[in-house]
Amino acid sequence: MSEKRPYKLYSDSTADLSEEILKRMDVSIVKLTFEMNGKTYSDGEIPMETFYKKLREGAMSKTAQIAPSTYEEVFEREIKAGCDILYLGFSSGLSGSYGSSCIARDNLLEKYPDAKIICVDSLCASTGEGLLLYKADEKKRNGMDIDELAKWLEATKLHLCHVFTVDDLKFLRRGGRVSATAAFAGSILGIKPVLHVDNDGHLIPLGKVRGRKHSLEKLVDMMGERVKGWENPVVMICHGDARADGEYVAELVKERFGKQTDVKLCYTGTVIGSHSGPGTIALFFMGEER
Repeated sequence: MSEKRPYKLYSDSTADLSEEILKRMDVSIVKLTFEMNGKTYSDGEIPMETFYKKLREGAMSKTAQIAPSTYEEVFEREIKAGCDILYLGFSSGLSGSYGSSCIARDNLLEKYPDAKIICVDSLCASTGEGLLLYKADEKKRNGMDIDELAKWLEATKLHLCHVFTVDDLKFLRRGGRVSATAAFAGSILGIKPVLHVDNDGHLIPLGKVRGRKHSLEKLVDMMGERVKGWENPVVMICHGDARADGEYVAELVKERFGKQTDVKLCYTGTVIGSHSGPGTIALFFMGEER
């Protein structure tokens, strides 16, 4: 019986994990790109504060999926080094990047039939993808092999809950998530939408709340409705340059679910932030259903 090859865990920059967290993980990240003011950047290439300042000043940011050739280049490098690959991709409901990874996989397996490349569609976005990746990294470090981990990811991903709110509806309007009329009414009346990512990996509005503080508290209420029997030693929050609001939600989570809860706060990255805008607050946790 031949010895199993080592494997590498890959994901995308849309996992929106802080550099501090990533430094402690054994994962490799493939970066998406965005274009702002006629210049193309890699995800996270410019400081987050600068990026969100530009958005607030009216700059438009257009994002692009990862090309198959990019995946092929990074995956082939690992194969040549004798490693298999487990790739956890940004939701196919929001980007074509996962499809690109599958094209790269198929091309490479024709060339290297003894290699193993497994692509998993996370059906997650932003730090929801990041929390799933964080848990996968833990399991890999604890000795789970590539097939077991891929199976665990498939069985677990729809229990990764995403609930979030935005401060300004115009960014969702640009993406067609709300109508222009609703966006205008919301800005006048202080209406804040509450959304989630569904089982198909799509962004779905769930309701509206009057006022920013109420919208933040609603996120924690939604966590309470979804958790059921699931344990959450680690919970993640991402923010669109709104750290104080993220910290407020973190304190609410600890009050509701236990002071021992490890709540990790990250920036909403430049690619996801291009669509959600400044002021976004998103809460990610494990639950019975999304």
